[in-house]
Amino acid sequence: VPFPPGGGADILARLIMPRVEKALGQQIIIDNKPGAGGNIGAEFVARAAPDGYTLLYGTNGTHAINAFLYREMRFDPVKDFTPVARMTEIGAMLIVNPKLPVRSVAELIQYAKANPDKLNFASAGNGTTSHLAGEMFKRAAGVQIVHIPYRGGALAVTDLMSGQVQMMIDVMPNAYPLAKDGRVRGIAVSTAQRFPGAAEYPTIAESGLPGFEASAWDGIFAPAGTPAPIVARLNNAIYQALTDPDLISALRARGALTVPGSPEDLARHVAASAEKWGAVVRASGAKID
Repeated sequence: VPFPPGGGADILARLIMPRVEKALGQQIIIDNKPGAGGNIGAEFVARAAPDGYTLLYGTNGTHAINAFLYREMRFDPVKDFTPVARMTEIGAMLIVNPKLPVRSVAELIQYAKANPDKLNFASAGNGTTSHLAGEMFKRAAGVQIVHIPYRGGALAVTDLMSGQVQMMIDVMPNAYPLAKDGRVRGIAVSTAQRFPGAAEYPTIAESGLPGFEASAWDGIFAPAGTPAPIVARLNNAIYQALTDPDLISALRARGALTVPGSPEDLARHVAASAEKWGAVVRASGAKID
């Protein structure tokens, strides 16, 4: 897992992989290798032996965003990996510190316009989904909000709860439980439609910013050259896990919807996602040396 412990990616990996382990009949060890927006862990797997024993929990960050964001990539997100299986589509939620005097997207925009450059938004790091979703919100709303990047989502939401930062569009595995507990105030979800299991929250699109949509995704990748029978066995185990009703319920409660499919499904999804997020990165002007 190329992200820190306790963040949205780590939470989902630790929910899903015990079921995959059971279906596979073989132990799976989760190894967090964070850094450079997921690039460090992704490069580690890209250089690993293609024997099926070292796998990457990949995301729209590692396989769609980073190639457009980083000036130098030490791996190719397509050529250096063999797609194994999609896992989930992950919603995001606009959350604010409970002391901020806003309860809707309209009130937040009004507050931001009345207090230019005094409002800030946290992210899990430069170029992450939470960063680019925040930039999309700024452009769509026509407001000036200062970006505060952190080294992972868990650190960002900790400071959001304490009031060090005021708002964030974070993946729902991080944000939704905190909103339900009242530790942050949930404002709206970033998905195109209201999210199943969190239907009490409107979408950002229906709250005054038509067309706004920002969702994350994850999937499992093996090093390039991994033999097809190994990929097929891994895909079958992941498919079995993702069709478990208990896991489906647990993931939905965290803001993630299962999307089991073939390796070819994941390859097609990577290509479409790279086109979409590449356009967002170019429009934001974000670059990381």
